[in-house]
Amino acid sequence: MTTSGVEAQVIPLHAPGREKPVDVPPTAGQTPADAPVVAFPAKSAPPEETPAPQADPDPVARLLGFLRNRLTGHYAVDEFGFDRELTDTLVLPPLRLLYEKYFRVSTHGVQNLPSEGGGLIVCNHSGTLPLDAVMTAIAVHDETPDHRHLRMLGADLVFQTPLLGALARKTGQTLACAADAERLLCSGELVGVWPEGFKGIGKPFSARYRLQRFGRGGFVSAALRTRVPIIPCSIVGAEEIYPKIGDLKPLARLLGLPYLPVTPFFPLLGPLGAIPLPTKWHIEFGEPIRTDSYSEEDLDDPMLVFSLTDQVRESIQTALYRRLAHRRSPFKD
Repeated sequence: MTTSGVEAQVIPLHAPGREKPVDVPPTAGQTPADAPVVAFPAKSAPPEETPAPQADPDPVARLLGFLRNRLTGHYAVDEFGFDRELTDTLVLPPLRLLYEKYFRVSTHGVQNLPSEGGGLIVCNHSGTLPLDAVMTAIAVHDETPDHRHLRMLGADLVFQTPLLGALARKTGQTLACAADAERLLCSGELVGVWPEGFKGIGKPFSARYRLQRFGRGGFVSAALRTRVPIIPCSIVGAEEIYPKIGDLKPLARLLGLPYLPVTPFFPLLGPLGAIPLPTKWHIEFGEPIRTDSYSEEDLDDPMLVFSLTDQVRESIQTALYRRLAHRRSPFKD
């Protein structure tokens, strides 16, 4: 990546100055010699990494510093294309307005997020458009003491979409595959996954807050191999932003989309129908589920994977029902 002819600095996950590399258990079809070697990050940031912009309270100075670094090329991206300075300076501030003013998000259980080291956050998915993933990323960043970034795992469609795919890479997202997930987790990152996928965000309004199938438990396997905690996350409020009452399937297939929703306002009101309803959101991080107590022999046990997958799913579903039982209205506390 270059800017004004000056090459931006790429920070590898196993850059000099990080702690001693550790072996990752080989995946299926690999021999121990083929297993990748990655490194845990040092407790302090590499000296060449650009300081986080949120440390500067002056937005004008922060913006001027951002422009100066863009012109001189003095900014860093990691191996996945994550541009921390761009994310903190240009992407998060407008999204924070949605988080604080429009959806009025209340966050619960932040103490359950690890203050350092890797962790896998598993969330329910809803809302027709994946705004719940974006709001969860804001919650993790703004509510944790060290302002940790959530590295989200996205579907193929995200990275195949022009402009959106490039923006997703620059803001820290990567493809939802085992190799990328394990590499990020081993590097001490917080990783977010929405295992319901399009089945979750595209479900009809009549099925709101009923979790869809969690797939084959690939996220559990990644957590087991990297021995990081799994943090269930329940999101209430996103289901009502675009009440899906129909699906234009022929047009969706023509456009290569998983679905094309019909809501009470879209496509009837045109672009105005794409404005989400201002519901009140609650994001709750549940008790972590540890994975570091299992032996090497347990890692390939499908029954263990299925059992942990069901445990995570049940934890999220229970939290959703509990939160809904005390909710007065989708638009109030």
